Amino acid sequence: MTEPKDIKAFAFDIDGVFTNGGVLCDINGELLRTYDAKDCFAVRMATMMGFPIAIITGGSSTSINVRFSTLGLNKEDVYMKSRIKTEDLQDFCTRHGLSAADVMFIGDDIPDVGPLMMAGLALCPADAVPEVKAVCDIVSDYPGGKGCIRNAVEMVLKAQGKWTFDAAMYKKLFG
Repeated sequence: MTEPKDIKAFAFDIDGVFTNGGVLCDINGELLRTYDAKDCFAVRMATMMGFPIAIITGGSSTSINVRFSTLGLNKEDVYMKSRIKTEDLQDFCTRHGLSAADVMFIGDDIPDVGPLMMAGLALCPADAVPEVKAVCDIVSDYPGGKGCIRNAVEMVLKAQGKWTFDAAMYKKLFG
């Protein structure tokens, strides 16, 4: 297990991690999700500190690209319709010159087991399925969509002395 102080990047599933797992479908078939603002702020903090961040999700929606671009993620680091998540995690690592041991992966359901086992540090929300909890290094005290992401990112940034807010940089990066 990689220690939080040694993590260089983050990779996240969305449904059940950034969200509580609920998905609303509008009349046109667009899937809508609710994200916790504190979770998203933590991602912005990690972005400000230079951490590469991947979204690796089986879901697909225009709203995913829109939401994560506002958090500072590069479009090529958002993997939608991911069916073999370990391949997408490896692609992310290769493109950023990382090994999987450098990455904290956060997932909650059976498709996340492979990348959780591959990552240097595996974390899941409190309400993850038992198969995921069994392979994780850390089970958050917080459920998906209610602080799990904040808990994970804050843990890593604090361990590295990087949990500091620079208002001028924040304004420059995020407007």
